[in-house]
Formats: sequence, structure tokens, C-alpha cells
Amino acid sequence: MEIFWNTIAQYNLATWPIQIVITLAGIVLTTLLYRRPTLCVKRSMKVYLILLNGWISAVYYLMYCDTRSYNYILAIFWAVIALIWLWDLCTDYTPFERNPRYKVLVGILYAMPFCYPLLSWMRGMEFPYTTTTVMPCSVAVFSIGLLLAFSRKVNLLVILFLCHWALIAFSKVYVYQIPEDLLLASATVPAIYLFFKNYFDQNLHCETKPSARFMNWFLIVICVIIGLALSITLFYGICR
Repeated sequence: MEIFWNTIAQYNLATWPIQIVITLAGIVLTTLLYRRPTLCVKRSMKVYLILLNGWISAVYYLMYCDTRSYNYILAIFWAVIALIWLWDLCTDYTPFERNPRYKVLVGILYAMPFCYPLLSWMRGMEFPYTTTTVMPCSVAVFSIGLLLAFSRKVNLLVILFLCHWALIAFSKVYVYQIPEDLLLASATVPAIYLFFKNYFDQNLHCETKPSARFMNWFLIVICVIIGLALSITLFYGICR
């Protein structure tokens, strides 16, 4: 655990000015995507996501987390997400078409990257030993919120990778004592359901095996199981 927090401290001390620039760029591009969703803005957001995920892979994991176990595996994980966005940029698969149905959840997801450092401070952590807006879980929750806001057609491969990462957060809560990661894990449960429900709704008219309706109910059961696991995790953490 000491190695984990030391790598975070080194990363923050060395990169905090760049992290501010990256965060501001994300805010500007997200605002433009809402107000002026031109083709140029949409492509710029995809370039941003390529660079953002590439940053997590190359800078965070390869450069500053080299003393952690399995850092190369995690670097590959985020590099794959960056490559998926590169493919998306070339094929224009994700059109970033606004879906206003999930405004409340999207707003919560957008706020969560800024809640990470606040929660760190609230539980007595001081900079540089704090989570920030440009770390894996913060990037994951921002990406999930962005895709949910523009979910008329999304790249489900990105969603699967991000949701997989969110579920990994369960183990980190106790191994590294990061209760902040419960934010990402809990928010992912409804997000998983909404992403796939939206996909199934669009394909209800298609004949698939299993049927879209069956998969919808199957997804509900899976999300309930995940939700119960999260509740047990929270209860266990409170009772400790």
C-alpha cells in the first residue's frame, strides 16, 4: 500500500500543472460538444480521449507506477482503450449524438472526478497523496458520463472496458484503502444497465438469439447482483 501511495505522490508532484491543463481541456471540449457539436469538435474530443487514455497508459502506469506489480498489464489495458478511440476517429463510429434522457446521472458522473480529490482531503489525505482528476478511475467515470450523455450510438467495446475497470475498483477499496473508488463502482451499476438497455431498445425489432427482451431481463439480474455486491462491500466497510 505504501508503494501505491508513493507512486501517486510522485505522479502528482511531477505532473500537476499538466493535469490542470488536461482537466481544463476536457471541460472546454465537453462544453463545446454540448453547445457547438460540429464535426471538428467531435473529432477533437476523440483526439482528446486518445491522448487522455494514452497519458494514463504511458505516463501514469509506465513512468510513475513502474514499481507497482503488473503495471505493464494495466498500461496495455489503457493503451487498448486509446487504440479503440483511434479506430473510432478513423471510422467515425461514435457520432456523439446527444441523448438527454439521463441528465441527472450524467451530471453526477461529470461531478465525480472532482469529488475524488475532495473525498481524499475530507478523510485527511494531503497533496500530493491524493487522488486527482487525471487518474484512471477519474478518467473512467468521466468517459462513462460523456458516452451516456451522447448514447444514441456508442462504441460498446469502450463501455465494456470502462465498466470492467470500474468493477476492479471493488478490490482496490480495501487493498489500497481507497474508499473513493466506491464512487466509480456504484455509478457504474446504473450506467451499465442504461447503456445496454438503450442498445437492446434499438434492436427489439431485430430477430436475435437470445432475444433482445431476454437479454434485457438478463442484464437487470446482472446489475442487481452487482448492486448487491456493492451494498455488501459498503456495509462491510462501515462495520469495520
